[in-house]
Amino acid sequence: MSTDIDDPVTDAAPDLADAASALVPKVPHADRFTFADLLIEATADIGTRPARLVMTVMGTVLGIGALVATFGFAQTAAGQIARQFDAVAATQVVIEPASAQTAGGSSVATSRLPWDAAERAMRLVGVESAAMAGEVDLGDGTITAVPVNDPSAAAVAPPPLIAATAGIFEVAGADVATGRMFDSGHDARGDRVAVLGERAAERLGINRVDSQPSIFISGLAYAVIGIFEDPELRVDLLDAVVIPISTARADVALAAADELVIRIVPGAGPQVAEQAAIALDPGAPDAFDVSAPSGRSDLGQSVQADVNVVFLILGAIVLLAGGLGIANVTMLTVMERTPEIGLRRALGATGRQISGQFVIESVVIGLLGGLIGASIGVMAVVAVSLMQQWTPIVDPLVAIAGAVLGAVVGLVAGGIPARRAAKIEPVSALRS
Repeated sequence: MSTDIDDPVTDAAPDLADAASALVPKVPHADRFTFADLLIEATADIGTRPARLVMTVMGTVLGIGALVATFGFAQTAAGQIARQFDAVAATQVVIEPASAQTAGGSSVATSRLPWDAAERAMRLVGVESAAMAGEVDLGDGTITAVPVNDPSAAAVAPPPLIAATAGIFEVAGADVATGRMFDSGHDARGDRVAVLGERAAERLGINRVDSQPSIFISGLAYAVIGIFEDPELRVDLLDAVVIPISTARADVALAAADELVIRIVPGAGPQVAEQAAIALDPGAPDAFDVSAPSGRSDLGQSVQADVNVVFLILGAIVLLAGGLGIANVTMLTVMERTPEIGLRRALGATGRQISGQFVIESVVIGLLGGLIGASIGVMAVVAVSLMQQWTPIVDPLVAIAGAVLGAVVGLVAGGIPARRAAKIEPVSALRS
């Protein structure tokens, strides 16, 4: 038979424990060393050695600054190249009659350009100048500077003969070398005047017009009133003899012009291409083949992509050098602070805390260098662009990404030294 006897000491123990827990709050199982404490510990030593801090930050500054600047210079340079390309190649629209294949495999035009096509095109928005042009087939005819035909001389192919309206020189961007171009008055009257391309004039032996030289086209005399050079859009005209289109209709029975050439402002290509065919024939716009540049030239985009790749490689190399600089300085800091690390470990700091301290320190240094480098890179792009009278192009996301990339470089660069610091044993550290 057993008797249950209450033990007063045992019964009082839970009460004492409850009273003690009420007086002293429980300590959480988690580490009491918070992230704020870790951040303070990591940043406290950054400014203690200003000279070393400057040398460490300079590596990241140079790397991020070079990367941001190279991206900015690449975008600015590509923009300039594309703008210069658009000013030449992306400002021309060519309209030709539609063609069809015959049974024999040859191509024939299925429509004709109206004789007032240039005037119709000039009414469109975005058109700077327009001209009709067509190559004249002389057959057995000749173009010479002298009226004498020497049967004993070797046959020489005549230079191309182009019939065009007066706007052809403005459309082609040609410059007057000597004399003048024919105008709409010459065209309206059907005057027998000619303007020679630079190479055609040299071939015919004509280098000046003040002596009123003439050329003979199939025996008909034409007064040479000018010589032109450097046609940007129609280099083939340098070898040609150009006469008014009305004169060609009267003298050589020109049936129709081959093409309508339009000079437009950059970016107006799609709009002019759609409206020009309707302006020429509202009832059958498909009767014409229109060649027009896109709103943004593909070549410009290709050039920008290529330039970006080159500068990206250069910036990455410089940035790698900056990351190695941070890694070396962080490793040196770990070696110098080994006794401090040992003391902290002896006082209860964990390896994770030691590692986090050096990682955060590297990230802060990298972020500081990224901010300064991105600012310097943007200012460099703007300064150089202003000196060269360019339009600076800097993507804000590139500058922001540069600052963030600096912190990432610091994180990567401080990883290995931080792991090494975390593995230091307290006894070995204190002995050193």
